[in-house]
Amino acid sequence: MSIASSPYTDDLRLAHMIADSVDSQNMSYFRSLDFEVETKPDLSPVTVADRQAEELIRSQLGRVRGRDAVYGEEFGESGSGPRRWVLDPIDGTKNFIRGVPVWATLIALLDHGEPVVGVVSAPALGRRWWAAQGGGAYTGKSLAQAKQLSVSKVSAAQDASFSYSSLDGWRDLGRSRNFLEFTETVWRTRAYGDFWSYCLVAEGAVDIAAEPELELYDMAALVPIVTEAGGRFTSLDGDPGCSGANALATNGLLHEAALAALAPDAATPIA
Repeated sequence: MSIASSPYTDDLRLAHMIADSVDSQNMSYFRSLDFEVETKPDLSPVTVADRQAEELIRSQLGRVRGRDAVYGEEFGESGSGPRRWVLDPIDGTKNFIRGVPVWATLIALLDHGEPVVGVVSAPALGRRWWAAQGGGAYTGKSLAQAKQLSVSKVSAAQDASFSYSSLDGWRDLGRSRNFLEFTETVWRTRAYGDFWSYCLVAEGAVDIAAEPELELYDMAALVPIVTEAGGRFTSLDGDPGCSGANALATNGLLHEAALAALAPDAATPIA
């Protein structure tokens, strides 16, 4: 299997070129830490770096993929059609504004609603992950310098490494009790969070990753990376892909067990 075998190779190359230019812009802000932070209506932070990064991506897509629709975190939906680019200009903005290097630009292409290209570029970590449908998943600084990814072979939960994000969301989703019980079942837990949890699943370094509250732009680029590496990516209810409002990614062998373990908490009996 190789990238050249994917019908979306040209789109993948374009996503890499765009990521190169966005990385440079984002890193200039990150190194300086000289920018204003605003609060959006949902109380999440946003910076001029987020907005300028999305503007740059949209500008480049507009020149060479003008017929495609675009949906981004900062500027919403534009255009229509079966091909839709989905953008998160800076995934991990809270890390970005505090000088923590765990943040990335996420660029995805959906074809008739299915994620077929995903690029995750984390320049402060010096890492990039990508995949195109039918071409495998890879990591490296360029298409020419790439290592193919493969998920782990761990098949028992008690031997698994589990990565997660916030704790509050599990309570809000009515799954906090089962979530905490699951953390006591597995071999190891770490809150790598955001994009990194899922990329580590694709690398085989982590076996299970899950988050209770996500948007399409948080997940779209991650789906092909995990699945092309041999894993599974669904909602917490088992719906495939990124159509839900949360996510579970595993090496595949552990997926059904993780779905069952992270199910909604049973209702408390009335005394």
